[in-house]
Order: sequence, then C-alpha cells, then structure tokens
Amino acid sequence: MFVDKAEIILIAGNGGHGGVSFRREKYVPMGGPDGGHGGYGGSIVFMADQGYRTLMEFKYKRKHKAENGENGFGGRSAGKSGSELIIKVPVGTIIKDKETGQVLCDLSLDGQKFTVAHGGRGGRGNMDFATPTRQAPRFAQGGIKGEEKTVILELKLLADVGLIGFPNVGKSTLLSVVTKAKPKIANYHFTTLIPNLGVVEWRDYKTFVIADIPGLIEGAHEGTGLGDQFLRHVERTKLLIHLLDASGSEGRDPLEDFTAINVELEKYNKKLAQRVQIVALNKVDLMLELDKVDVLKTKLEALGYEVFIISAVTGLGLDKLMSRVVLLLDEIGEVEPIFDIEPVAETLYTPDFKENQFTIEKIDEVFEVEGEFLERLINSVNFEDLDSIGFFQRVLKDKGVFTELESMNIQDGDFVRLHEVEFEYFK
Repeated sequence: MFVDKAEIILIAGNGGHGGVSFRREKYVPMGGPDGGHGGYGGSIVFMADQGYRTLMEFKYKRKHKAENGENGFGGRSAGKSGSELIIKVPVGTIIKDKETGQVLCDLSLDGQKFTVAHGGRGGRGNMDFATPTRQAPRFAQGGIKGEEKTVILELKLLADVGLIGFPNVGKSTLLSVVTKAKPKIANYHFTTLIPNLGVVEWRDYKTFVIADIPGLIEGAHEGTGLGDQFLRHVERTKLLIHLLDASGSEGRDPLEDFTAINVELEKYNKKLAQRVQIVALNKVDLMLELDKVDVLKTKLEALGYEVFIISAVTGLGLDKLMSRVVLLLDEIGEVEPIFDIEPVAETLYTPDFKENQFTIEKIDEVFEVEGEFLERLINSVNFEDLDSIGFFQRVLKDKGVFTELESMNIQDGDFVRLHEVEFEYFK
C-alpha cells in the first residue's frame, strides 16, 4: 500500500527529577546533601532513509514516545539520560507542525536527520540547594517535561521530471518505455492509482528520475477524481512533460485538456504552474490524418511551448523528446521550492514556562490553581518534610498565587487544589 501522508503524535522523554540524598559515611562528619541531577529526556529524531518508500507504518502506529531520563541519586550521581528515538522516513518527507502549519524540515537527502521533539532537561539535585542557612535541603528540582507535538508527514517524491495529463493519455506507457519501471497499463481511466518512479538512462547522457503522476483531471484541486492527493509529488520536479492524446481517442479535445490541466496546476499552486513545461502529443500511431497533429502543434507553439510528436507504443519521436529533456534539466538547474521552510533552530529544549502565569477558578468550594510551572514545582517538593514544604509555600508566594487567592476572598480552612495536591489554606 502506498501511503504518502500521515499524522502522528510525538512525546519526547521527560527529564529525570533531581535526587534527594545525604552523605552518611562513618568518618565524614556533617556530610551534607549529595543528591545528583536528573538525566535528560530522550529526543525524537527523524532520519531520511532511501530504503523506505512509503509512510504506511505510520497509519498503524500513531504515537511515538522517547525514553525518560532517570532520576538523580546519592553520591552526586546524575541519572542516566534517556535514549533518543530515531524514526526513519522515506527520502523526500516533509514534516509539518499540525498546530501552526509550519514546515519544520525537509528531509531530501539520504541520512539527513532533524530533531523534531526535544527531551526535557533534568532537575537539579538537593546538593545544589544547600546554603549557609539551609544546610540540609530535603527537596530537589523536578525534571522538565519533554516536548509533545502532533506532526503531519508528507512524502513528496524526488523526481526531476513529472509526467502530467488526463487519465489514459499514455503516461504509464511512456514511463515503461524510457525506464525499467513496470507500471500497470490498461485501457481505462485511473489505471494508475499511485505515483510511479523510474530512472531514465538515455544514451550517454546523465541519468534522471521521472515520475508518472496519476489522477489529474478537471477539479482535481478540489478532490475530483483521485483529488489533489498526488499533486504534491510534482512539487519537486524541475520539468513537466504534459502528455496529450493527439488522436482524441477518448472523444476529448486535446487543446481543452491542456488548458484544463494547467488551470488545475495554477489553482493548486502558482509556483508549480510556473515550472518549465513541454508538450508531447502522443498516440499519433492511431491517427490517419497527421495534418491535424500539425495544426495542434502550431497552436501550442503559438502559446510559447515546445511541442514534440511521439508514440510511446512505437517509439516514434522518443529520442528527440528525451534528448531535449536532458538538455533542459541542465539549463534549468535548481528550482525554487514550492513550500516555504522557516528555519527552526536545533537548540537545547528550554520551554517557556510562563513562570508567572496561572489561573484560579473556584469549583465546588475548591480553589483550583492551574499554571505551567506548577507540575514541575510539585515534583520538586517532599511533602513529608517541613523544610521542603516551606520552600513550596515561598514559591507560591513569590509567584503571586497567595495574593490572587486573597483577592478572591479565600478564607482560612478553604481547600486549594494544584494538580493532584490539595491542602487547606491558612494565612
């Protein structure tokens, strides 16, 4: 099964919590705190691999989670960092952030890697919280949660030349003749249901890749026929070969077909419509009156297109067409990408906690406090230790939580809930 688009959920590893520990050695008086730092959470890395051809596996496994970092422990020993999760995708895969629509990366080279979801940083151990007045801290810093993202994977085939045209104009036949590809060929519409790639080794010229793009008919950009699901595969092409059935064997006007397909390209993407395009008038072996081909050729040339008369079945005109394609590819060189990629810095993940932002809502006589910093704070506290609880209260005071509660007329004995922690309020 050919799958070229998938939506998956990424959960990077959480950073380990800092350790709470004290030295207890026989000949080391007043050993003090020695809790180590938590390990980093594992990141999620995508890697392009030419051994992959489809995104099918992501239809069955949608959630991908990296390993968490281990908690710190005694002896100033840091916890082990979580292993990064490497996800292999076909070369030509684009990764988009579902929420923002931003293109995060374009994996167009074999072996190319990009970190999409960063693991969280580990928390500091209690050895870092010792001060002259607090010599035995019984709390440590909680680890940071790893990034969570929903991303969209889109496979855009890496082809130099794209074959476009209405169904049954001979695209698959042409591909099978000029390459070793074996696409399905039959005399009915939508024989080709997936894009087919082939490598052209034409004489002594440099090889190039050609793709047969199925499903283009009038209204494709709106979902008609096979819809726009395969239009993305011509986005990387440098050159388009527009095949027309010059014989009119389907009862259609080739010139009208030509106009209709170009309108679809324009509606789908204006940059794509500006790609260099040449026209191949195919199936001339079925025609008795070749003067009609010359008339059609003249009309298309008047529109500014190079036109070639061919028969994919008999091989007529293929040498001239392929030789011209090779020369045009050299002339065109690199082309402007259809999609915009905003640079994303691959830096250490430091989330914006919005440290001073929180909300308080009174629900069923309980004041519920929510804020991004609260979960990490709760992970830092040992609620069985008075010193640690004092640290917890000071943070809430410094963040303005108590001030806001008082402005909401909280009374002594009222209950406050912060995530899974609930306590009675006393001023």
